[in-house]
Amino acid sequence: MRNRLLNRAGAVLAAAGCAFVFTACSDGGDDSSSEDMTSSEETMQEETTGEMAPAGEFGAACSAVPADGEGSFTGMADDPVATAASNNPVLSTLVTAVGEADLVDTLNSAEDITVFAPTNDAFAKIPEADLNAVLADQETLTSILTYHVVPGQLAPDALAGEHTTLQGGTLNVEGSGEEFTVNGEAAVVCGNVQTANATVYIIDTVLMPA
Repeated sequence: MRNRLLNRAGAVLAAAGCAFVFTACSDGGDDSSSEDMTSSEETMQEETTGEMAPAGEFGAACSAVPADGEGSFTGMADDPVATAASNNPVLSTLVTAVGEADLVDTLNSAEDITVFAPTNDAFAKIPEADLNAVLADQETLTSILTYHVVPGQLAPDALAGEHTTLQGGTLNVEGSGEEFTVNGEAAVVCGNVQTANATVYIIDTVLMPA
C-alpha cells in the first residue's frame, strides 16, 4: 500500500512538472501583451467580485513568520517547499511528519504544486497518543500528507473550488479575497506564501482524507 501511495504521488507530481515545463516553454508573447492581459483580468475580477485578489502573503498568522532569515517569506521563496518549511518555526511539526513519511525529496523535486501546510497548533489539536501513532505509521502518514498537496500553483483568485490531491481524494476550498476555508473545517491563516517550487497556504487544522 505504501508503495502504491508513493507511486501515485510520484506520477501526479511528474505530470504536474510536465505541465509546468510545457507552459513555460510556450510563453513566447511580448511583455506588453502580457501586461495588458493581466491588467484586463484584474479589472474583470475587481468588477466581478468587488475586491482584488491579494498580491502577496495574507492572513493574521503571517505575523508569526520570521521577518528575516531563511524562515522569512523572502528566504522561503529561495528554497524548494520541504526545505523552506524546515526553516520556518511555525511548521516544525509538519517538517517532522514529512521526514517520517520520507517525502522530503518527493516534495522538493516536484514542480508547480500547492501545499496546504498545517501549523504546529493544528497538529497540537490531535491527541498526543493519536499523533504519535500516526507518525509511527508511514502508510497512514503518507496518505494524510499527500492529501494536503495539489498539483498546480494556485493563486488566491483560483483557490476556491474542488481540487484533486496527490493522495487521490478531493479538497473543497470556499471563500474569496483573504478569507478561505478548506473542507469547511480548516481556515487559511497565512496564504499565498511562495517557495521555489510551490505556493503554500498555512492552515489551522490537519486535513484527514476520507
